[in-house]
Amino acid sequence: MAGGSGTRFWPRSRVKKPKQYLSIFGNQSLIQESVIRFANFIPEESIFIVSAKSQKEVLEEQTKNIPKENLIYEPLGKNTLPAIGLAALFIDRKDPEGILIVSPSDHLIQNNDLFKKTIESAVLIADEKGGIVTIGIAPTFPATGYGYVQIADEVNIGQAIKSYAVDQFVEKPNLILANSYLKNGGYFWNSGIFVFKVSVLLRSIQKFAPALYDDLMLIKEHIGTDNYEDALNKIYSKVESISIDFGILEKANNVFLVRGDFVWNDLGSWEEVYKYDKKDENLNAGVGEVIFLDTKKSYVYAPESLVAVVGLEDVIVVQEGNTILVCRRDHAEEIKQVVNEISKRKLSQYL
Repeated sequence: MAGGSGTRFWPRSRVKKPKQYLSIFGNQSLIQESVIRFANFIPEESIFIVSAKSQKEVLEEQTKNIPKENLIYEPLGKNTLPAIGLAALFIDRKDPEGILIVSPSDHLIQNNDLFKKTIESAVLIADEKGGIVTIGIAPTFPATGYGYVQIADEVNIGQAIKSYAVDQFVEKPNLILANSYLKNGGYFWNSGIFVFKVSVLLRSIQKFAPALYDDLMLIKEHIGTDNYEDALNKIYSKVESISIDFGILEKANNVFLVRGDFVWNDLGSWEEVYKYDKKDENLNAGVGEVIFLDTKKSYVYAPESLVAVVGLEDVIVVQEGNTILVCRRDHAEEIKQVVNEISKRKLSQYL
């Protein structure tokens, strides 16, 4: 899935080049790292990407090894379930019983060998039990920005990684609830990585989101025809915007969780980048020519400028083209409000 706008990574993230197309750590963009990660054990011709039409140029430029017919474009964003359902239609034409691995394209994941074993364990459960499988991350602090998954009994059918039946999915909690989840145990963060047979997904959509299923079946009739794009535009504009979590996972009873012990972070803000970047003796991190004087625990991104930060603590500075962002680290989540204000003022040249 590569269609998000990444507003919390403004000003580097723009409408035509959001977060997944940026190189955050190293030389590869997040989507390129994601493709490489899966290409270690999945043929490139079996990798499909769902994105937005506005990102067509940058997507094709950054994924030259992926067949162009595997690049699927939504006319407009409709949340995760329609995007996954649309991709499933294309894969269903190749193999209705094929197993679909769904992954965001903009997450930080390290330890590719363990990631491969984790996905293989999820595939085994999806295949043997016909289940809907999510990868769960053991929480390390009471995060209020993630959904949680409560586990039930352990499942063992010979997979390499510990796996469980799922009791329930829980929406993003308040701090009191998040603390109780950590204290009581038995809860995992929802990573947004899912594994299931294409047939299982489509049957689940038919059962729990029948209106969306009907729309997808109308779209399916036009795939491979000359009027596919016109039909997609017309039908998709009326599709309900719904997440896979709310649309299916919270309602289904054949859901399983495989424990993900690889390094994972959804890189939801510049604060998360700061946490994972290398730091100096004053806990400062930066990209470009940066001078830190009497400054601690701060992050600067300015590869084309010289930036000096003097007498400050816990700040983020990002310079990109004709824009500069300065904020406190504990306000990094509010950057999307800046994007909203820019839109409100009709300053599209900064988006």
